[in-house]
Amino acid sequence: MKIGYVQTSPIFGEITQNFEQVEDLLGNTKGDLIILPELFATGYTFISKEEAESMAETTEGKTANFLIGLAEKTGAVIVGGFIEKDGNHIFNSSMIVSDNEVLGTYRKLHLYYKEKLWFSPGNKPLKIYEAKKTKVGIMICFDWFFPEMFRSLALLGAEIVAHPANLVLPYCQKAMETRCLINRVFAVTSNRIGNEVRGDDNFTFTGGSQITSYNGEVLSSAPKDKPHIDFVEIDVNQARDKNLNKYNNVIRDRRTEFYSLE
Repeated sequence: MKIGYVQTSPIFGEITQNFEQVEDLLGNTKGDLIILPELFATGYTFISKEEAESMAETTEGKTANFLIGLAEKTGAVIVGGFIEKDGNHIFNSSMIVSDNEVLGTYRKLHLYYKEKLWFSPGNKPLKIYEAKKTKVGIMICFDWFFPEMFRSLALLGAEIVAHPANLVLPYCQKAMETRCLINRVFAVTSNRIGNEVRGDDNFTFTGGSQITSYNGEVLSSAPKDKPHIDFVEIDVNQARDKNLNKYNNVIRDRRTEFYSLE
C-alpha cells in the first residue's frame, strides 16, 4: 500500500491558493492514502470565533469537492482538515474522502490553546474507515498528547492512523515512534510549515511531517521549513500482527482489570 503526506505552507484565508498549492505539490503523483494537514485550506491563527465561522463548511462545501476531485486524480483515499459547520456549532474537523464521496468526518476531541475559544469540542465517537481494504483511524494534531486516543483507535482495529496536524510544539514526532510501537500501528503525521502572526499570537509551525512504522521506525521525515511530499510502500499485514514474540501480544496481554482511566 502506498501512503503519503503533503506538507504545505498555507496562506491564511486564501482557500483557493491553498488548494492550488496542494495540487502543485502532488502533480501527477498516485497513491492509496494521502494525508493533508489540519485546516490546510484556511490557515490556523484566527482572531475571533466569527472569523473562524466565516470559513466553516459542511461536507457538501468547496473543500469536500476539492478533496473528492483530488482523490479521483490521485487514485487515493484522502484525509484533510477543515472547519466543519453543524447547526450553531463549528468544529476543527478532518474529512476522509474517496473519489466519489465523503466517507465521514472526525471532530477533534482535544482542543489546543485558543481553539477552545473558536471551536466546539468533538462530539462524535471514534470510528474506523475502510480505505483500499485497510482500516484507517483519524486523530488531529494535539490529540497525539493523549495516549488513550491512539490506543482507542488501535483497539477499534486501526491499521493506519491518519494524523493531520498544525504542530507548534517540538515533541510529537518523537512521541509517534512510541505510539506506533506500543500499538503496532502505522501512522502518517501531515504537518504544515510557516509562520502566522495574527492578533496577539505568533505561531511557527514545525514541519517534519512523518510516516512512522508499526515498529516505531521512521520511514519518512520531511524538512522543517519547506513544502514537501513523500510516499512509502508499506505492508499493512504487519500492523495486523500484534505479537511481539512467541509469548507476548500487545493487545491480549493488557491487564485491564487493574487499569483505571478515570
